[in-house]
Amino acid sequence: MRAPYFSALATVVFWLTLSANPALSAVPQPQQAVAPTDVYKVAIDRTVSLAEAADSMRLRANALNLKLVAELALSKQVEAMTDQAQRTITIFQFCDAVTAKDLIDLNLDFSVYMPCRIALIEDASGQGWLVMMDVNVDSVAKEKRLSQALKDRINVVRQSLVEIMQAGAKGEL
Repeated sequence: MRAPYFSALATVVFWLTLSANPALSAVPQPQQAVAPTDVYKVAIDRTVSLAEAADSMRLRANALNLKLVAELALSKQVEAMTDQAQRTITIFQFCDAVTAKDLIDLNLDFSVYMPCRIALIEDASGQGWLVMMDVNVDSVAKEKRLSQALKDRINVVRQSLVEIMQAGAKGEL
């Protein structure tokens, strides 16, 4: 009678120990974020179609030497899967490959920000929005001890993304 009792007790203690101590668990635990982030959001002018906004962003990115490395028409994918019309959701991914590589060489954690994404979203009222994650460059530079030159390059990329969004919001070609 005692052997099954102690065996069950040992099993319970083992599992409680694993769940109480993340270092012993096989499930990786999340680490602290690379840097504080916020959201940068711009409304698309109502006189600008979503297609015009997208074209403007592509053209501005090209002019700023940020490569459009991917474009995911998420709403089209959902339509194909559900057979129901969807509001527009398109994710644009832009990249400055050399800066991205240098950041990843410095710290693998930077890969979560690659490539830089801007979402083109139509809300429930039909208003178009451009939305991106806005990394606090000063905080990143301080936390990760970035050189001034790398910090400056990140600021150029961030400012380019803002310029891409502004061009898209206004329909500027």
